[in-house]
Amino acid sequence: MNGMEAKNETLLSVKDLRTWFELKKWGFIHAGFVRAVDGVSFDLKEGEALTIVGESGSGKTTLIRTILGLVPPTEGEIIFTGERFDGQKRRDRAKSLSRLRSQVGFVQQDPYGALPPFMTVRRILQEPLAINRVGKEEQEERIREVLEEVRLLPVEDFLPKFPHMLSGGQQQRLVIARAMILRPKLIVADEPVSMLDASVRVEILELMRKIQKDHNLGVIYITHDLSTVRYFSER
Repeated sequence: MNGMEAKNETLLSVKDLRTWFELKKWGFIHAGFVRAVDGVSFDLKEGEALTIVGESGSGKTTLIRTILGLVPPTEGEIIFTGERFDGQKRRDRAKSLSRLRSQVGFVQQDPYGALPPFMTVRRILQEPLAINRVGKEEQEERIREVLEEVRLLPVEDFLPKFPHMLSGGQQQRLVIARAMILRPKLIVADEPVSMLDASVRVEILELMRKIQKDHNLGVIYITHDLSTVRYFSER
């Protein structure tokens, strides 16, 4: 471990996390639970990448949805940047989740489905900034900055385009740009290249890896494809 790594603090801590779903009851008969996530624990440091590998139905996506606050945990602790947000009162939990989501970027599996079809590239990137009350001038600076970073160039050509006007690889670059627009500390990528042509998969993975290193981001990379693990294979 070098000096820079030694200074990196724990970004996300998950302790004995369980997310169970109750099966449909038959009359008074309790049918039990589906244990989608059962006793998961890990720590993720700043700048570190964690790969979660598993087949469909193994609970990968439920784990991420629980960490992001989209699904309530049955048991366990989720601590992000030192703040615990599981098991809180509804009002406190809502505030914590709002802070969490402003610091976590999410890269979805299906780029076309993840992008609002009737919004331009500019509007897609502008919306989260406006919600978080970023000033107009800074909005413009950040939009151009992230488009340059994900290599959607020339920027002026892409700003007025709609998602259907982009290729699959360009759509995923836009999804990554949106994930980065609030300057997060953590990126969660759920099968980010599984729906892309083989010819662009490596480009997207290399881009994500470069962004991670440039910004010292924590990354949770979810996949079923072992051939892509080496891009985010710290553990």
